[in-house]
Amino acid sequence: MAEAAFSIPSNLIQALRGARHATVLTGSGISAESGVPTFRDAQTGLWSNFRPEDLATPEAFRRDPKLVWEWYAWRRELVARARPNEGHLALAELEQRVPKFTLITQNVDGLHQRAGSRNVIELHGNINRVKCFEEDAVVESWNQTGEVPPRCPRCGGRLRPDVVWFNEPLPEDSIGKAASAARNCDLFLSIGTSGAVYPAASLPFEALEGGATVVEINPVPTPLTARATFALRGPSGEILPEIMRQLAG
Repeated sequence: MAEAAFSIPSNLIQALRGARHATVLTGSGISAESGVPTFRDAQTGLWSNFRPEDLATPEAFRRDPKLVWEWYAWRRELVARARPNEGHLALAELEQRVPKFTLITQNVDGLHQRAGSRNVIELHGNINRVKCFEEDAVVESWNQTGEVPPRCPRCGGRLRPDVVWFNEPLPEDSIGKAASAARNCDLFLSIGTSGAVYPAASLPFEALEGGATVVEINPVPTPLTARATFALRGPSGEILPEIMRQLAG
């Protein structure tokens, strides 16, 4: 077996073994390793002439709901073809090893759940779910009339993806649970996130204030790096499986 190109500090492994409540925050980096394009990377090809404001705001949906629906339908196809990578699978395994485990994700692709993670807080929604634009309620099924976007079977309003758009707040319940998990954990992992999007970017700092060991796993430095207890440089799909191997050793 090839030797890992990075070393995992032994005291990090000890912290993992002793953790009672581990909280994890993941961003687009972990999904990118599965081939899921980041939000802006998805603005390629047919979509390269559109700005985010044209595709991911309530105003854009009111202006051209068909355009917005079709862009998200295309992105759903990309997500459907993607598979959870070794990083996703390692986090699902870690959940089985820690007495209490909370996974907070900024991603909307559902790959964590497909990998086996159970206690997942989706800060930005899920691209595979649909909700009514008027009622803001998830809709499981609707009449297939060929209209794009389809209509809500309850009120007749247009259906939209159940994701958080620009100019929309995060779900209060989700961000509240995420903040509580950050404040009350003894180990916090920040994985594949730039640390530039708030309020998610504040979560590792809340964990630090609560006395938690904070681990950053990211290919490049972020605003968290200098404050993190451990900062591991590299792809999570390689680092997380190595951590799990050493944890099992």
